[in-house]
Amino acid sequence: MFGALGKLVERQIKKAQAEGQLQGLEGEGQPLPDRSSEALSDPATAAGHRIMAQAGVLPEEFAIKKQLDTERLNYATLTDPAERKAAMARIADLEMRYNMARDARRSFMR
Repeated sequence: MFGALGKLVERQIKKAQAEGQLQGLEGEGQPLPDRSSEALSDPATAAGHRIMAQAGVLPEEFAIKKQLDTERLNYATLTDPAERKAAMARIADLEMRYNMARDARRSFMR
């Protein structure tokens, strides 16, 4: 089965090369991006997330996660108790929103 599939894939690659579809691709000639964080995740889910990111349609939880990571780094630099308290409130709010968005996506994907 893989033999026939392998031949089909090889033909499609050769056809794409002949038509010039494999030239001028985004990131061509550059090192591959670091995807070590995907090592323990489901490959199909990781590929789906990459496709959504390239299309600019990532679920809301990913934007919230970036904000949360930024706030956590900022919190580590603060020394004033009032500023730390305000930063912790922002972190708690972002964590709640992140968990809600993640759970909503997981429920939808079932």
